[in-house]
Amino acid sequence: MTSSQTKVYLEIVKKIRLIIQEDGLKAGDRLPSERELSARLNVGRSSVREALRSLELVGLIETRRGEGTFIRNFYENGLVQLIAPFVLQDEKTRQDLLQVKELLEKDAIRVLCQKEAENNLEALQNIFSDEQSSISVFHQIFLKTLVEQVDNYLMYRVWMIVHDYASTLSYDVHLNARELHEKLYIALQNKQEQTALEFYDAIMENIQFHL
Repeated sequence: MTSSQTKVYLEIVKKIRLIIQEDGLKAGDRLPSERELSARLNVGRSSVREALRSLELVGLIETRRGEGTFIRNFYENGLVQLIAPFVLQDEKTRQDLLQVKELLEKDAIRVLCQKEAENNLEALQNIFSDEQSSISVFHQIFLKTLVEQVDNYLMYRVWMIVHDYASTLSYDVHLNARELHEKLYIALQNKQEQTALEFYDAIMENIQFHL
């Protein structure tokens, strides 16, 4: 594929993404037909077909015989698990990934502590009632719920992508209790930012990734 062909192909993919946004389509919804996309984009059907084929190849859409083409859920298509071994080949990249994850989680703590309105941390409190999960699973649920409470969709999506890549790495959780998580939760309730960050650091010191 020549440079000019690549530019045309990428432009079509971008326009298909815009159509998805304009039409308010989401995972599970059917895309317009090749004919309709061709007319709306003012490009040949063969070009549209190639763009759709590439999106299907990476698992972002799926074609069902006799039904049409549908949008897939990014987090359920296994794409991260598929490409993570290629993206995270060197130790520096893996370290960078974990650093970004930590920065996002610490920023979530700062935002929650700095909010003027009273923190609504009921969802975070509720996860302590689940005593069946292992400490490793509990820890992951705690972090996910923590970031959700910031109520910033873009930040949450970025964190989820980083988290999904990080979860492909092997790691050990040396915590044998949820005490530090409870202390972090109480610090968040009391808007004690520095204390909350210190408890976060204490928790992360017990998480050992194998780089």
